[in-house]
Amino acid sequence: MANKDRSHPESVMVEISGCSKEDARLVFEALNSCFASDRGKDEVPQQLHETRPMVWLGTYDVADTPRQGCPPVRLRSSVQADVQGGYWAVDRFRHTLDSMFTVEETCTASGDQERDLHLRLESR
Repeated sequence: MANKDRSHPESVMVEISGCSKEDARLVFEALNSCFASDRGKDEVPQQLHETRPMVWLGTYDVADTPRQGCPPVRLRSSVQADVQGGYWAVDRFRHTLDSMFTVEETCTASGDQERDLHLRLESR
């Protein structure tokens, strides 16, 4: 990810949970097509335990305009996504999510410099 000198934080951390590893992979592939990330294109979510819930993480740089080709994503079931970052970065990230998924905010928390969103993502 690029490290640029800007007046506001430009990255968001995303936690994906409550879904299959296949749906997590689809979400990460879609996000990687839009933003620079710490997740490699070949990095595939793994299910390490049959019954324990899994959480997959990624960090996305939203400094640049989202890349072209952020089409709607077809998920098998809903996906829970927790998004954390500065206000500007979270707003830009959320706007991009709206173009790819049906997004429902289930909870938000705002601090002095950071915003947290708990979202449910579903196919558009």
